[in-house]
Amino acid sequence: MLQFCAHYGLHFGLPLIIALSFFKQNWIKAYLIMLLAFLIDLDHLLANPIFDSNRCSINFHPLHSHYAITVYFILLIPKKTRLFGIGLIAHIIADTADCWLM
Repeated sequence: MLQFCAHYGLHFGLPLIIALSFFKQNWIKAYLIMLLAFLIDLDHLLANPIFDSNRCSINFHPLHSHYAITVYFILLIPKKTRLFGIGLIAHIIADTADCWLM
């Protein structure tokens, strides 16, 4: 239960904290853009089984690989992709914390 709360707390809470702290004027828009980072979980559909509670996503799924994470950091540079990049990095942080709690 702790792992579930920590995982989803980070997935939804970290982008919210970032949006409220750094994008006060448009925090709702910023938060929603960062939540779009959940799209990278579509790569779970490629795994067999799709969900395994004992599997660490980091470097297992293609969009959670170290190569993909490098691209997510590059997305932080252009202003147009920064929010999405922040969301992706926040998502990876949440998944990494999940791996540590296993």
